[in-house]
Amino acid sequence: MRTYPPINELKAVTANVWIVDGEIIKVAKFPFPTRMTIVRLGNGELFIHSPTALTAELKAAVKALGTPRYLIGPSWLHYWWLPDWKRAFPNARVFVAEGVRERARQHIEFETEPVNANRWYPWDEDLHTLRAQGRFRTEVIFFHKESRTLILTDFMENFEPRKVNSLFLRLLIRLGGVRDPHGGMPRDMRLTYSRKTLRKLVERMLSWTPERIIIAHGRWYKKDAVAELRRAFEGVLQRGWDR
Repeated sequence: MRTYPPINELKAVTANVWIVDGEIIKVAKFPFPTRMTIVRLGNGELFIHSPTALTAELKAAVKALGTPRYLIGPSWLHYWWLPDWKRAFPNARVFVAEGVRERARQHIEFETEPVNANRWYPWDEDLHTLRAQGRFRTEVIFFHKESRTLILTDFMENFEPRKVNSLFLRLLIRLGGVRDPHGGMPRDMRLTYSRKTLRKLVERMLSWTPERIIIAHGRWYKKDAVAELRRAFEGVLQRGWDR
């Protein structure tokens, strides 16, 4: 699995939004490329979503953008580098999705705050928050209003075959429904949501009319976000029997 160089460097997406492509991590022995999103809020403070490894050079570059105020662990696998960022920016508040504290155990020994609703957060003026609770896992979705940028982690994945060296992994990516250019929600994750719940979540995201979708794993969608959402969840959006 190959990542998206240069890694550990700020890359401008649009006004007040940056990404950082990070290192490869292994989950259950399978390699995943990582990606962080940074949003500069209206007051100049920074919203750090799914933090990647923090190098000295990246720390300096981030400080030049503003003060990191909110560190976000948006889903059950996206918390690993939170301690490094909290040590570097001790005044930042840490918010995590349901299940992160239990999974992290002693890895997170500092105070965190839950993201267990869809509003009443200090970033509400700049970002919509959508808690996507499934049967076994929860992801928190964000939408930057100013730039119309949808920010996801595992809700959609989009792996490019040319970046996957293993034939076995290519097969898994295809079977999992996450192969570029037809990426989407991994099949195992889809099973944790009822069709009715999933449709409501997707319809909510569509109501925001996003222009782009930043994802944590694979090629992100720089344009045509509404069309990509409709494609990825076409079957879910069809009205009919809900379970």
